[in-house]
Amino acid sequence: MARKATATKSKAQSNIPELTKEEELYAFREMLLIRRFEEKAGQMYGMGLIGGFCHLYIGQEAVVTGITMSTKLGEDAQITGYRDHGHMLVMGLDPKGVMAELTGRKGGLSKGKGGSMHMFSNEHRFYGGNGIVGAQASLGTGLAFASKYRGEDTVSITYFGDGAANQGQVYESFNMAKLWKLPVVYVIENNRYAMGTSLERAASTTDLSQRGVSFGIPGEQVDGMDIRMVKDAAERAIEHARSGKGPYILEMLTYRYRGHSMSDPAKYRSKDEVTTMRSERDPIEQVRKRILEKNYASEDDLKEIEKDVRAIVTEAADFATNDPEPDTSELYTDILID
Repeated sequence: MARKATATKSKAQSNIPELTKEEELYAFREMLLIRRFEEKAGQMYGMGLIGGFCHLYIGQEAVVTGITMSTKLGEDAQITGYRDHGHMLVMGLDPKGVMAELTGRKGGLSKGKGGSMHMFSNEHRFYGGNGIVGAQASLGTGLAFASKYRGEDTVSITYFGDGAANQGQVYESFNMAKLWKLPVVYVIENNRYAMGTSLERAASTTDLSQRGVSFGIPGEQVDGMDIRMVKDAAERAIEHARSGKGPYILEMLTYRYRGHSMSDPAKYRSKDEVTTMRSERDPIEQVRKRILEKNYASEDDLKEIEKDVRAIVTEAADFATNDPEPDTSELYTDILID
């Protein structure tokens, strides 16, 4: 059975896992970097500096941060959909390269040719940024197959959203992963609205952590707004997969503050709902409050972290604005001809 750690239940728990001082401060900085980066990306999109699609991660920062804290960084693979900027930042990719890819510049992670939906770093074991809904489920399963085939002690962390959870290729992947006991953790980032339709209107069963039951895959429903719960669940799931027991499903109950993409006005939900989530469940503010209450740092210390983060984001934005566009000859490179 799935272990549930919903927002309502977590408040009543007395055994909520705690983070160390170092972990709290690390989580605060990483989540703040994602938040400020995404806010700047939104501004640059509005100025016309970023074209095409742009999907922001604002509100969901605790998910990728808590999970990445539980991985072997640089060894375990991660793959996700197009809401991917935060994943790259917390995995250690250069913010300048991420932002430059958004603006289509030469110094971008994909040489300015992929944009928001097609970023990749084999060095960091980050495999996208995939534009096709649900495609990363089968690709992430393939990464897990490669790990097992090569005898590596690594896990594939495969993220997809509540909308993608209804895709057929997801269930084909579940079947193969369980059949071959592949080291993969499927992370369903349930932000409630997919591309604009609430989960209740799109799915006959809304407990997505149980979608693997028919294949014998265990799952948990986790409070994805509390980084403590995310990290705790991720450690269990990753250990399960790494120890040879096969796949595991984590449904992260999270929330995005912005629309599906920058072109989405998000009129399918009320402003009060968004305001309530921001004021009561914001993942960064929860960490900030704990840090101050436990005297892990002072207000001035946190302001210094904020200042450093803003400087990094400003540097990334300046680079992405002034870096030259790729030469036209790049149109003919990185093309696979069979």
